[in-house]
Amino acid sequence: MFDKLKDMKTRYEFLSSQLADTAVIADMGTWQRYSKEQADLTETVEKYEEYLAKEKEMADAFDLAELETDAEMKKMLLDEGYECKEKLALLKDELKILLLPKDKNDERSCILEVRAGTGGEEAALFAAELCRMYQNYCSAHRLRVEEMDINATELGGVKEAIYNIKGAGAYKLLKYESGVHRVQRVPATETQGRIHTSAATVAVLPEAEEVEVEINDKDIRIDIFHSGGAGGQNVNKVASAVRITHFPTGIVVTCQDERSQLKNKERAFKVLRSRIYDFYNGQNAKAREENRRSMVGSGDRSERIRTYNFPQSRVTDHRIGLSQYNLEAFMTGDIDSMVEALAIADREALLSSQSE
Repeated sequence: MFDKLKDMKTRYEFLSSQLADTAVIADMGTWQRYSKEQADLTETVEKYEEYLAKEKEMADAFDLAELETDAEMKKMLLDEGYECKEKLALLKDELKILLLPKDKNDERSCILEVRAGTGGEEAALFAAELCRMYQNYCSAHRLRVEEMDINATELGGVKEAIYNIKGAGAYKLLKYESGVHRVQRVPATETQGRIHTSAATVAVLPEAEEVEVEINDKDIRIDIFHSGGAGGQNVNKVASAVRITHFPTGIVVTCQDERSQLKNKERAFKVLRSRIYDFYNGQNAKAREENRRSMVGSGDRSERIRTYNFPQSRVTDHRIGLSQYNLEAFMTGDIDSMVEALAIADREALLSSQSE
């Protein structure tokens, strides 16, 4: 661990000198690359320097205590040394966390997809509530939510909704939401007062750039058709909806929310790129998962991750066994404590795997 930290500090100092070099400054591409690398190292190197300073402070205190003849002064120096030793243990734990592998997608924007599952109209109504929950959560974190495609029901439910969540760190905040969300409650349409169980599926995909995913024309088919649902005369007169089929992966994307065929096509390609990126990235993740089973699950959209029990005002995340009795606030977007608990569990799983 400390050899790695020493190498990082050496690299950081090299980058600092390079960023002050006029030749590097004149080459904007190199300067930006070095600047980003240095920024990525800064927090860890600063924490390591804090560790080294505290280590020296501890050694000095114990050395002086050994030479001190005054009993009161000796005790004070020893107390200072042991206090430094305790602080070093905390700093070492912090350094272990900083050295954990970073998720390369954490700072990306993302695509959020919500679909009604089993449960008919009740599932669609629950999916719509999840959409509002995530919109409020994103708004609280100053993330911009752009509707890409919504397939609504007559009663106000949602069969499928796709959003582009824009902003640094969007994927990091939402990535643990992928999976099956189950709801237990008495539907508004239930006359007998019986509790029904239905579900919705959530997928969170890191947004992919065009340069990261190459889509060949021969690998896709684009279909243009008339939009369905609300939209007045435009639905019947203008063929603006777009469906793209990607043959190598079998992924199909449909966008019909915009009246413009061009805009629908742009949005469909954005979603397609993210799904293809997630498809191949997921294959790599499965290979890694054979070596490490995360406590918060694999992110598989078929995995039941959470239950929302309305009669008991309870929300339970099955991956970490955490139940909270704040369902009303949770459904308005107050999900920070759950997201933080999932992030901590994932970090602890990573730390455990590093020590194996």
